[in-house]
Amino acid sequence: MKWFPLLLTLCLSAPALAASERNADGSDARAPWTLLDQHDTPYTLDDTTQVLLVARSMASAKMVNAALGDEPGGYLEARKVIYVADVERMPSVAKMVMVPAMRSASYRIVLDQTGAVAGRYGGDRDTVQWVQLEGGQMVQQRRFSDVEQLRTALAQLPH
Repeated sequence: MKWFPLLLTLCLSAPALAASERNADGSDARAPWTLLDQHDTPYTLDDTTQVLLVARSMASAKMVNAALGDEPGGYLEARKVIYVADVERMPSVAKMVMVPAMRSASYRIVLDQTGAVAGRYGGDRDTVQWVQLEGGQMVQQRRFSDVEQLRTALAQLPH
């Protein structure tokens, strides 16, 4: 019972904290962020990234993988795209199998182990979220539920 007042205070202060972490224009003041990729190499969001692809479920990750198909290494990087996979809800046993399997991909998969980064950009778990960035700040969002449309959108990016 000694912890209840502290827990209640933390819960009640969370919305105020979240509001204070936003810029005046509503953008996230906490950016940039750093996460590890499938090779345990850190990636820090910077001003050069123009698109974040966010997959928040196994189904949406499969969509990204299918859209990338047999594209060569460097395909996403040339288009200034970073792929973020939210693996927070993946069971630990599945992570032990899936993360090593991701190492065979020819592209970087930045792994969000806690869901904190993917959660910044909203979105749902059924679609691939396309987050357009300028100077590290979100300027537009799109959602893809069709592999061909996602593949076409990626191909149309300048490289």
